[in-house]
Amino acid sequence: MSLSASRAILERLVAFPTVSRSGNRALVDYVRGLVEPVGARVELTDDGDSANMWISLGPEGVPGIVLSGHSDVVPVAGQPWSRDPFVLHAQDGRLYGRGTADMKGFLASALATVIAAGRITESGRALRTPLHLAISFDEEVGCLGVRSLLDLLASRPLRPLLVWIGEPTGLALATGHKGKSAFRVVARGRAAHSALAPTGLNAIHLAADFIAALRALQGELAATTPDPAYDVGYSTIHVGTIRGGEALNIVPATCELEFEIRNMASDDPLAIEREIRARAEGIIAPWRRDFPEAALEIEAVNAYPGLDTRHPGALAFARTLSGSNAAPIKVAFGTEGGLFSQTLGVPTVICGPGSMEQGHKPDEFVTEEQLARCDAMLARLIDRLEAGVSLV
Repeated sequence: MSLSASRAILERLVAFPTVSRSGNRALVDYVRGLVEPVGARVELTDDGDSANMWISLGPEGVPGIVLSGHSDVVPVAGQPWSRDPFVLHAQDGRLYGRGTADMKGFLASALATVIAAGRITESGRALRTPLHLAISFDEEVGCLGVRSLLDLLASRPLRPLLVWIGEPTGLALATGHKGKSAFRVVARGRAAHSALAPTGLNAIHLAADFIAALRALQGELAATTPDPAYDVGYSTIHVGTIRGGEALNIVPATCELEFEIRNMASDDPLAIEREIRARAEGIIAPWRRDFPEAALEIEAVNAYPGLDTRHPGALAFARTLSGSNAAPIKVAFGTEGGLFSQTLGVPTVICGPGSMEQGHKPDEFVTEEQLARCDAMLARLIDRLEAGVSLV
């Protein structure tokens, strides 16, 4: 496999403006045209303008190794890009473009690997262990798209040996990430003229009391024994938005906010949620006698699980591919890895080119050196698949 192959594919992938919820069909058609001519089997799970892809090479009825990545990217609107974000631009060893780090760089290398593996089979050699490539959509808005693909895979009796999520880790091997639960809250009070403020119930004040309760709980979580593999080694609670009030001289009747829980895999997010709801009830209860409409309505919006992989055989195999004996890391950002692990019960690791320090920013880039190292890593995978893989 050559860097020119993965770079050429990356140039095409970047040119598809697959911003989340905008559809990825053109990219899917392009990928299909790459892999089917080398004998890959392609299955789609559809959702209107978008589709997940399940690409397979090698023997059927044998558990394989899965490379996995999402095709969607975050928006570029409002970001001060110095170049067209959907045209790959090379400069000083860097490849610029939206999604180059997060995570079309890995997808380009994985697709080049599928093509190389397909040509091996054309030459009369064979993969003893299958290679699969999972390409999902709408990961950036809550790991939404991949769920229909996971439902399909979960309905089958055969499980993969290992799932390799190619999110950008600088090619360090990661075995964990936090889960995320997102919530919307509506605080309800009673409107009044601000000159008679005590006759009303200020919904912004209720929201502020709720935020104070979240901050207090955050302090309790931070006091637990941290996991040193994380930059922030404990579960966190974060309020991201708040909206309330119509005019200064009106006591507001409603206030809305959004918050999230980013939980360690060892912490139960449902237990944290129950504690939050109990504290919300404690805030509202004293007001109900005079203001029966008083409420803190908490709606769960979206969630995905954390990841904490400890399978010795899978980790040993992943180390041989990554070429590093360094201790595995755990990443702060979420991935589809937790869903693969939870839904399929399969060991899952995270390792890919580039850094999330460049992800979601203007002038996003992956270095040519990182892409070349990823190509070399996946070339080692082909060798292992020819020999046959066992994680026992």
